[in-house]
Amino acid sequence: MTIIKPYSKILVCGARGMVGSAIVRELKSRGFNNILTPTSTELNYTNQLRVFEYFERESPVFVFLAAAKVGGIHANNTQKAEFMYKNLMIQSSVIHASYLSKVQKLMFLGSSCIYPKMSPQPIKEEYLMTGELESTNDSYALAKIAGIKMCQSYNDQYGTDFISVMPTNLYGTNDNYDLNSSHVLPALIRKIHEAKVAGDDKVSVWGSGNPKREFLYVDDLAEACVDIFISYSGNDIINIGTGEDISIKELVYLIQDVIGYSCDIEFDSSKPDGTPRKLLDVSRATKLGWTYKTSLRDGIELAYNEFLKTLEK
Repeated sequence: MTIIKPYSKILVCGARGMVGSAIVRELKSRGFNNILTPTSTELNYTNQLRVFEYFERESPVFVFLAAAKVGGIHANNTQKAEFMYKNLMIQSSVIHASYLSKVQKLMFLGSSCIYPKMSPQPIKEEYLMTGELESTNDSYALAKIAGIKMCQSYNDQYGTDFISVMPTNLYGTNDNYDLNSSHVLPALIRKIHEAKVAGDDKVSVWGSGNPKREFLYVDDLAEACVDIFISYSGNDIINIGTGEDISIKELVYLIQDVIGYSCDIEFDSSKPDGTPRKLLDVSRATKLGWTYKTSLRDGIELAYNEFLKTLEK
């Protein structure tokens, strides 16, 4: 078990993002009070020299690597080079700097998109690299796979303690609601809210509505990350999710119910569906003592209230 003292210096990379900010909140709630949270303007994680200088100057003891370039199907499919380059540079810079500065432990946050498009369901961690990736986000997935393999390679060669977790689809506080780059759940919240405000009688949704997805509230993920960081060491990757999924069509109707606005939904089958189903096997996380707390409906209500607050700013 990893011992983290209240004053231990902890670096959270990507601390202003949805995942990083949730990890910061979770750490603070547990009494940790020496948390480094540089902004992207203060520290460009793609600049290896600046990252090395920062680690040498600040000497973090523990690192949560949550910084990444992320986005939905449209962004992933139209910015493949950018997703590949930025994520590889961020990961390589932080992981190598952590090794050079003798960081005691690092957690790398991957993504469930690392698994093959046609994986058996639910997806076990050992299915990694057993089939072809979903073409709409293969650049992002390959970058994340490289991060996993980098952590494992450094553990094997240098004896580091770098672990990797694979979250399912996330949503919640500090989510991205930009329709050009957001993931499906926040995009649907925005679309249905805007239809309600405008009194529109129809909303268009990408794809057939048939794919099934699993969704985890980001504060639940943060709790899992800190729990696993403390309790686990090793090369095995660990899935983090609910172990339950829902079709996009059912999700749309649930969001309509939460927002309180019913209108016709037009599913645009000319747009890509992505992977047909992506449900994680979360038995490893469960064996480590963690299970999610926030139901999907409760989480959507929390997310919608957060979205309304962003409109007031």
